[in-house]
Amino acid sequence: MTQRVALVTGAMGGLGTAICQELAKAGHKVVAAYHPEFDKPDEWKKQMADAGFNDFVCVAGDVSSFDSCAAMVAEAEAKAGPVDILVNNAGITRDKMFGRMELAQWDAVISTNLTSLFNMTKQVSGKMAERGWGRIVNISSVNGLKGQAGQTNYSAAKAGVIGFTKALAAELAAKGVTVNAITPGYVATAMVMAIKPEVLQSIIDSVPMKRLAKPEEIGGACAYLASDLAGFMTGATMNINGGLYYQ
Repeated sequence: MTQRVALVTGAMGGLGTAICQELAKAGHKVVAAYHPEFDKPDEWKKQMADAGFNDFVCVAGDVSSFDSCAAMVAEAEAKAGPVDILVNNAGITRDKMFGRMELAQWDAVISTNLTSLFNMTKQVSGKMAERGWGRIVNISSVNGLKGQAGQTNYSAAKAGVIGFTKALAAELAAKGVTVNAITPGYVATAMVMAIKPEVLQSIIDSVPMKRLAKPEEIGGACAYLASDLAGFMTGATMNINGGLYYQ
């Protein structure tokens, strides 16, 4: 199998880690992109090495900044080679009911969760098209489909991810580059598992399967969408939410 270079944003969070690991298991060279102000790359790399993943390349940048993304991708290419697979996973929440939401909370979520797709994808999609092969996987959310009170900013951004995916897929379909979205439901990351037990139980009770997604279930879907087997799938939205919402 040809080893391809996969760049994952938001790589050091719970979901990002699982995506990196599943891509590595699939034989790809993984570049883990992280935010220098919030992530701890040395600690994360040690944890990955302890888990048997010794070859991750780490690059720092702010996905909300176009110039930072350009520099980050340039560093990734210098260290690992041309990017064949891009997973736009980075995201934040700034939850508040709309009546009390401040402009800064709106802007932060839109820029990190949606504008980041432009900032990152712009760096690699043209080169993928020139080479005749590429995979772009965008992480949306079930709340981008159904909406969620207290998350007008997040829901709007994640809905925008789906629109971005469909439009870009149409543009790149004839170039050998696929563009797909995954809309996870509630995932059992460390952050989610730290929620108050009674609140966590109410979330689980709302899911028809009566459990949370395992991070590797989302990571495995990314690995499939990044594979040659997924070459005829583009512009699709893959719902992984335990039956919580049907599109």
